[in-house]
Amino acid sequence: MIVLGIETSCDETAAAVVSAERRILGEAVLSQVAEHRPFGGVVPEVAARAHLAHLDALIQKAMRDADVDFGDLSAIAATGGPGLIGGVMVGVMTAKAISAVHRIPFVAVNHLEGHALTARLTDQADFPFLLLLVSGGHCQLLVAEDVNVYRRWGTTLDDAAGEAFDKVAKMLGLGYPGGPAIEQAAMSGNAKRFAFARPMSGKPGYDFSFSGLKTAVRLAAEKMPAGAFLAQDVADLAASFQAAAVDSIAKRVKNAVSRFKDEYPNGKSVVVSGGVAANTALRAQLKATAQQAGLDFIAPPLRLCTDNAVMIAWAGIERLRKGLVDSLDFKPRPRWPLDPSATPSIGAGVKA
Repeated sequence: MIVLGIETSCDETAAAVVSAERRILGEAVLSQVAEHRPFGGVVPEVAARAHLAHLDALIQKAMRDADVDFGDLSAIAATGGPGLIGGVMVGVMTAKAISAVHRIPFVAVNHLEGHALTARLTDQADFPFLLLLVSGGHCQLLVAEDVNVYRRWGTTLDDAAGEAFDKVAKMLGLGYPGGPAIEQAAMSGNAKRFAFARPMSGKPGYDFSFSGLKTAVRLAAEKMPAGAFLAQDVADLAASFQAAAVDSIAKRVKNAVSRFKDEYPNGKSVVVSGGVAANTALRAQLKATAQQAGLDFIAPPLRLCTDNAVMIAWAGIERLRKGLVDSLDFKPRPRWPLDPSATPSIGAGVKA
C-alpha cells in the first residue's frame, strides 16, 4: 500500500509518498515563513496563492524521489480541514483531480488526526494513548482510542499555546515564527526573574488558558525603564514566559494522566504532537510526567512535529485500512473536530 499525501492547511506546502511499511519514499516541503515574516503572522490570501503556485511541482518531486507513478498509488490523501480554507481548498481540489483522472481512491484527512497518528508511524504507538495536541492553532488533550475515534477532555479557552508563543515573541521583537525564537532567547535567560503565574494552576480539569500569561508578559515589558530594554531583559522575559507556559501545560497533562490510568488501564503511552511539541523544555517536562506515572512518552522527530505531508499520507493509509474513503463531493472544512461530541469552547478551541 502506497499513498500520496498533500498538506496545505496553513503556511507549509507539502507532498509526500509513504508506504504501509512505514517507509517515507519521497517528500517535498516548501516553507512560506519568509513570505509571512514581514506581517508577523500568516496571511491567508498569501498562503493560498503560494500553495497554488508551488503544489504541483512539489507533488512531482515527491513522486520522482519515490520512483513511483500515479498508477502505483493505492490512494491519494489530502488535508480536508481544519485550517485556512483557501489553502485547504487548493490541496483538496488537487487531490480530487488526481483521484478522478487516475481512478484512485481519495481520502480526506483531518489535519489534527494527521498529527495524532504520527506516533503510530514513528513509534508504532498502540491504541489507546493520551494525546496532547499543541500547535499554533490548537491546544487539546484527547484520548486516541482508534483511527477516527477520539475523546476530547480539554481544550484552550482562549489562545492556543503556539499562538501565545507567537504573540509574546512579537511583543519582545523576536520575530516570526515565535516558538523557535522564544526558545532560542530563553536559553540565555533567567526563568526566575519574572514570577509569572501558571495559568489554571490548582484548578481541576484539563482545559488550558494562555491569554492572562500573555498579558502578564506585556505588562512586565511595559514596566521596563524607557530606553533600557536590553537583550538580557528580552531573554529573561522569554525564559520566564516559556517556563510558565510549559509548567501550566505539564500540570494539565498530569491531571489527564491520572484519569487516563483509571479509565484506560491498558493504555501505555502519553503522546505529544504538533508544532509546539518541538519545544525541548516542554518535551522534558512531559517525559518526566509520563515516566512518573509509569507510562511511555512519545514525541515524533522534530521535523514531523510541524505541518508536513508525511503525516497526511500515513493518516491516509490508516484510514484506507479501515475503509474510510471519501467521495469527490467532500467539502473542505475550516473547522473539523476530532471529537464531534465534545462541547464547543470559547476562543481558539472552536477551531478544532
